[in-house]
Amino acid sequence: MEKLKAIHIVYANWCPHCVPTTVDPLRRRAAELGIPCLLHDIDIPSEELDADELVKKYGDWSADYLIPQVFFEYADGRFLHAMTGNPQGVILTRRAVEQLLASKALAV
Repeated sequence: MEKLKAIHIVYANWCPHCVPTTVDPLRRRAAELGIPCLLHDIDIPSEELDADELVKKYGDWSADYLIPQVFFEYADGRFLHAMTGNPQGVILTRRAVEQLLASKALAV
């Protein structure tokens, strides 16, 4: 498996699916892995463009796309869409994050 280079999260600070549910545990795991966790806040104009580009190219795109969306960036330049928040409830997004943390891709 190719080496994970970074975790990217498209998010908003006001979104409970994002903060703390997704951002906090993935930041901790990135630190454990010694890789950056890059945050792309859709409410900051300079970050919104990068967020939109990531979601358009690799994620679950629509004009009003769901957040959070998590992407893995690999050393060979590939991006992989790893997760989208579940609009049916924060608890379902939390479960998706827990499954992601338990995945081989994020093994410590």
